[in-house]
Amino acid sequence: MQKLAKLSLPFLTVAAVGTAAALWSSTPPAVANFAADNGYKVDPVHTSAVFGVKHNGVSNFYGRFNKTGGTFNVDPADPSKSFIDITIETDSVDTANANRDKHLKSGDFFAVTEFPTMSFKSKSFKKTGDGTYDVTGDLTIRGKTTEVIVPVTDTGHGKARNGEVAGFETRFRINRSDYGVSFMVGPGLSDEVSILFSAEGGKGT
Repeated sequence: MQKLAKLSLPFLTVAAVGTAAALWSSTPPAVANFAADNGYKVDPVHTSAVFGVKHNGVSNFYGRFNKTGGTFNVDPADPSKSFIDITIETDSVDTANANRDKHLKSGDFFAVTEFPTMSFKSKSFKKTGDGTYDVTGDLTIRGKTTEVIVPVTDTGHGKARNGEVAGFETRFRINRSDYGVSFMVGPGLSDEVSILFSAEGGKGT
């Protein structure tokens, strides 16, 4: 059953992983040729995968995943050529607290031994505005796959030292219980989870 993923609440500003030198190593100019048969390979150093939950009904708490991968291509000239295929390693969950991270990796939450990855794979792109799309795809968490629609923004195309680069961002919400993550659902820890995924990828690297 297809679900329309809910637009996310405002997120905390999240810095991309890596040194300041890496972040500012290039300022790519716009380029005209976007299409790529094999797409852009996700650069994990400049990609952010962030989640947020409501804690005790009073605050929004955020964590992230540090290991991301996959390929994508957002083609503004022909959305039918666009695709997103992303994988996240669940063992890379990071909330800046070792005990909490250990619990999140357990069977109460991500069960990382049994389910080492989560993924999103697009099926179709529908243009909704200048550089914006509704993307239908399969979201898989803890081995359960549901079809969702997520809003995607094309954040740019350019050239860096090692070749062409591009980026996209999506923000949406899910109910974690839909994916078998039901531990402590209630006032202490919200069922609803906010998700931010902001990717940069390259070709020829």
